[in-house]
Amino acid sequence: MFRAGEFTATHVTPTDTEQVQPNGVDLRIGDILIQQAPGRIGTDNKDIGVRESLTTSKDVFTLDPGGYIITYAERIAVPEGHVGFVYPRSSLLRNSCMLNTAVWDAGYEGRGEGLLQAHCSIELERGARIAQFVLAEAAHDSVYDGNYQRERIHDNE
Repeated sequence: MFRAGEFTATHVTPTDTEQVQPNGVDLRIGDILIQQAPGRIGTDNKDIGVRESLTTSKDVFTLDPGGYIITYAERIAVPEGHVGFVYPRSSLLRNSCMLNTAVWDAGYEGRGEGLLQAHCSIELERGARIAQFVLAEAAHDSVYDGNYQRERIHDNE
C-alpha cells in the first residue's frame, strides 16, 4: 500500500507545504548534469562516466533535446518496511519530457538523481518541482548499504 504524502514528507528534507501532495512529496531540481564520457557496467564493478554541471543564467537551464541527469534538492531517507519510487510530474510530460528513475530501497539515504529525456527544447528553473516521491510498504530481509548510500550528503548534515 502506498503511504500518504504527510507520512512521506517526514522522510524528505527540506520540504514545504506546497510540496506535500495527497500521495507523495514533490522533488525539486538541485542541479542538471550532462555526461561527458562513457561509463561501464560490468559483472563485478561499475564506473560512472564523467559528468559536468550545466551552467545557467540566473538559475534557468535551457535544454535542447537530449538526455540529462537531474539531481534532486531534497534529502531522501527510505524507512525500513518501505520502498520508494519517483515519478515525473504531469507538467514535465505535457512538455514532451520524461524522467526515468530506479527503485529506492529501504535504508537508502541521500540526494538521488534521475534521467531526464527532453524530446523538445525546454527551460527549467533550479528549484522547480519536476518529480513526485512516493513510499509503499514492502517486505524485505535487509536494507540498502551500497555505493550510493549518503550520496550528495555533506558531513555537516
